[in-house]
Amino acid sequence: MNYLRRRLSDSSFVANLPNGYMMDLQRSSSSSSSPASPATERRPAPATAPAPAPAPTLTPTPAPAPAPAAPPGPAGFLSSFSSVVKTAQIASAVQAKASAHTDVAAPKPAARKPRVLLVIDEPQTDWAKHFRGRKLNGEYEIRVEQAEFSEINLVSCVNSGCTVDIQVTRGGTKVVRSVKPDFVLVRQHAYSMTPGEDFRNLVIGLHYGSIPSVNTLFSIYNFCSKPWVFSHMIKLYQTLGPEKFPLNEQTFFPNHTQMLPTASFPVVVKMGHAHAGMGKIKVETVSDFQDITSVVAIAKTYATAEPFVQSKYDIRIQKIGNNYKAYMRTSISGNWKANTGSAMLEQIAMTDRYRVWVDSCAEMFGGLDICAVKAVHGKDGKDYIIEVMDSSMPLIGEHVEEDRQLICDLVISKMSLALLGVNTPLTANKTQPGPQTSQPKRSTGGPRSQSGQASPQRARSASTSPSQAFQPGPMPSGGTHTQKQPAQLNKSQSLTNTFSETLRRNVTDDEAKAETIRSLRQSFASLFSD
Repeated sequence: MNYLRRRLSDSSFVANLPNGYMMDLQRSSSSSSSPASPATERRPAPATAPAPAPAPTLTPTPAPAPAPAAPPGPAGFLSSFSSVVKTAQIASAVQAKASAHTDVAAPKPAARKPRVLLVIDEPQTDWAKHFRGRKLNGEYEIRVEQAEFSEINLVSCVNSGCTVDIQVTRGGTKVVRSVKPDFVLVRQHAYSMTPGEDFRNLVIGLHYGSIPSVNTLFSIYNFCSKPWVFSHMIKLYQTLGPEKFPLNEQTFFPNHTQMLPTASFPVVVKMGHAHAGMGKIKVETVSDFQDITSVVAIAKTYATAEPFVQSKYDIRIQKIGNNYKAYMRTSISGNWKANTGSAMLEQIAMTDRYRVWVDSCAEMFGGLDICAVKAVHGKDGKDYIIEVMDSSMPLIGEHVEEDRQLICDLVISKMSLALLGVNTPLTANKTQPGPQTSQPKRSTGGPRSQSGQASPQRARSASTSPSQAFQPGPMPSGGTHTQKQPAQLNKSQSLTNTFSETLRRNVTDDEAKAETIRSLRQSFASLFSD
């Protein structure tokens, strides 16, 4: 009997019994007229037949326990046998339930779907390389889809969001790939007066799909008109005053019919919405102003006029998240536009005055995460703010790679907040790695300003890059030499010595840097020769 109890307490043994086997045993124990089992028939009969005793009642317990000996007779034996089987079934059910609960409590981790980042920029910059290996909150991969405005089309719905179609050329065949972006980084101008470069409808479509971006799509749409941006700068000028925010004076004409000659000349006329110095004309006389009026009439656009400032150098203050940099650009080709022709660029110390300029402009249109302020430092010693740029601003100087990494950090922080609700703090507030003194010591034979004194707030960069759009370094006017030499030799020698000393400070110069020095010597020696 004990052997049967042990066998029936084994769940695997009970599971292997034929279907209905235990039900037949229970049915046999409840029926008094049923014949005895063969096992009962084989048992020896007692000497005296006692009165039939009631079968003992066993309470099922989760764990099998020794049961009292069954009284002689088929009913008692079958009742004990049925109780043991029920106990084994209950234990098997409890074990299966516990196993199922364990499986539900510890599910297998599912693969997380990567987040799609749409970068609108020219193909010269591979943004996928800069975002490679980066994750949102350490959990979600970032899949970068890069294209220009001219290569995308989209459709936006209230419920399904925005779907962007990107045209990709593979093997000479155009292939359209559809993506659903989760975030957008705009590094390209959304509107230009050039025919076929009006992409404001795409900005509206992205905003219609409620896609977060850097900068915000609301601010990008507002930056599609320079006079509209300048009107918000006028409010800053009226609030802060001319001392803290020295905005250049400007007159707006909605069309050519209202363009009347100004009181003083020369002036700079800017037609419509253009970038990189395009659409800007320097007007010297009244007759020239009338000629420009006829050109504005043909263009059928608005125009602005502002006094021409005799520029000593241009100033650019940029802000990327919490990072600030200031640059000074000097034209060496004699063009009144410092961004046209040959120019030299160098990094200067970031001052509180410059920080007020860029922080004030960064509050426009609900906030600008990436922006830059352009100003002109005149020969009269005054500064004149002329323009503000948004996230489509070009990156200049020798820290372009660092600026791109700063943009990546900013985008990841904004994506984590917009998509996951996680506030990822940016790096601490920092400026460019140049000297912070406003009057650094002037080295012997170093660059000098046109007035013969050291240029204020100047911090020489550690290295230069001739591949940049603007060549670094201020224009020298000549150095002091003990021996008398021809004038053209002094100019070229001073200039090449300046670049040589600047480039010599970089201990990682290679053969390419040496070739750069030789090319700079040849080009600038011929440029400044009399």
